[in-house]
Amino acid sequence: MTASDAHRLAMIAGQLKVNRVNDDRTLDAIKAIPREKFVPAAYRGVAYVDEDLPIATDRYLMEPMVFARLALEAGIGSGDTVLDVGCGTGYSTAVLARLAESVLAVESDPDLAKSAESKLAALGVDNAAVIQASLPHGAPDQAPFDVIFLNGAVEVDPGGLIAQLADGGRLVCVRKHKGTSRAHIVRKTDRVWGGRDLFDAYTPVLPGFEAAPAFEF
Repeated sequence: MTASDAHRLAMIAGQLKVNRVNDDRTLDAIKAIPREKFVPAAYRGVAYVDEDLPIATDRYLMEPMVFARLALEAGIGSGDTVLDVGCGTGYSTAVLARLAESVLAVESDPDLAKSAESKLAALGVDNAAVIQASLPHGAPDQAPFDVIFLNGAVEVDPGGLIAQLADGGRLVCVRKHKGTSRAHIVRKTDRVWGGRDLFDAYTPVLPGFEAAPAFEF
């Protein structure tokens, strides 16, 4: 067992299982993906710490506990199609691809999109693809999706993405609203959608989902 393997198991035991992530499918998917390969070289030694890690200017790899709980709450089945919004270097896509039938990852940063493609290919992930596009735009031409996973927080309603959900679909994200920051799930049924908060969570806001600056006199 390598040091990274040991750190990954320690992360699962000390960060995930103690925070209500006890689903075997979710844990096995996370256990199978080497998180250290998706962060810059300077951060590989701390790839499994319980905090967001920078991967580019104003972009982060989500904290393991928040990521794992969102993936669990999404209830991804083996026949589901997933839209992974803001995939960064592709870590989330690699994990979600082990849970779903297929994953389409959207990344707005061209360098991150190329990195994600390269890393997914190197790991042999053959049921995922990466496209470069605006994150709020998503991938309407490939919709509908059973699950939409946002790799970060939103300060505005992601209505354009909700419209891309299939009937029975779920969207998960971290929602910042009126001074609170909580994991959030949206469910769509018969063209009607409703959301609810899940647990307190913090992660940086994704590009394109920032609230407009408030006017100050």
